Amino acid sequence: MSLDHYRLLGRSGLRVSPMALGTMTFGADWGWGADEAEARRIFDAYVERGGNFVDTANNYTNGSAETLLGRFAQGRRERLVIASKYTLATVPGDPNNAGNHRKSMMRSVEDSLRRLGTDYLDLLYLHAWDDTTGVDEVMRGFDDLVRSGKVLYAGISDTPAWQIARMQTLADLRGWAPLVALQIEYSLIQRSVEQELLPMAEALGLGVVAWSPLGSGVLTGKYSAADLTTAEPPEATPGGSRRNVALINGALTPRSLNIAGEVAAVAAELSHSAAQVALAWLLQRPAAGAMPIVGARTLDQFEHNLAALDLALPAEALARLDAISAVAPAFPHDFLQMPLPRMLMSGGTRLQPRALGR
Repeated sequence: MSLDHYRLLGRSGLRVSPMALGTMTFGADWGWGADEAEARRIFDAYVERGGNFVDTANNYTNGSAETLLGRFAQGRRERLVIASKYTLATVPGDPNNAGNHRKSMMRSVEDSLRRLGTDYLDLLYLHAWDDTTGVDEVMRGFDDLVRSGKVLYAGISDTPAWQIARMQTLADLRGWAPLVALQIEYSLIQRSVEQELLPMAEALGLGVVAWSPLGSGVLTGKYSAADLTTAEPPEATPGGSRRNVALINGALTPRSLNIAGEVAAVAAELSHSAAQVALAWLLQRPAAGAMPIVGARTLDQFEHNLAALDLALPAEALARLDAISAVAPAFPHDFLQMPLPRMLMSGGTRLQPRALGR
């Protein structure tokens, strides 16, 4: 596998690299990112290897990520697939500066285009579901942006599967621009998405893009049990240390450290790093076809993570990682797999199941 071995993004014909470049680390505004010179080196390394799928958002490093990306993309904008997001606040105190509604969407897109120095976004995600805006308002807004040419494709992130299914169905019924991408947290420490979100994405034609594939750094082996305790509760902000961010978002737990230990053991046996093993596991997940977003603070760290593209985990290693990270199925999935319901539903008939999305 390599960055120039492209994949189709969901139901679209858009061709993207199997690993996206994350830009949340572009800019030092939050205290732990890369400065402009290092961010440019990371960007250049990705593009020179054939990478074309770049992920950003309106609020990353207080807007610096988009500004820097716009500078780096000059002269090669057309070969890039730039994905940004709207929803999160950039102006505190303005009640309509955040949210999923049309005013927030249109303002955010205009601001992103200005920072990026471009007249269109290849992909615009709704960043997170706000529980207040109607699905018709969101999908009509996406369609208007696509028809205007300011956005080419629509995507969605961090939203319940049932809401996404409503939105995709509405778009199909009304002939509006459909959703083609789903961005979700997905890693060895976050596999609950396999129960609803991944089957939904496969059935409805959404390409899966995985954020935090290294579990906020936990899967690299950089943390221990001593990092679970802190003198004061960490403040809910993207600034500060990466450890605090991992604590705030629930990535740093006893369970995740246990999984990280097994990842480290597999990595030692294969003479690779824990980060490479964790990324290779995600790239080799059956059916999911998930494309991890990989960011870094240094070029060395980024190139090290790219080496996961060359790692094919043996079946025994995959089985060990699957077992230690498994998530118990929830209702109705557990009930529907029980012998009695299966027997009653089939009446004893043996039937080859149809593939999702067919």
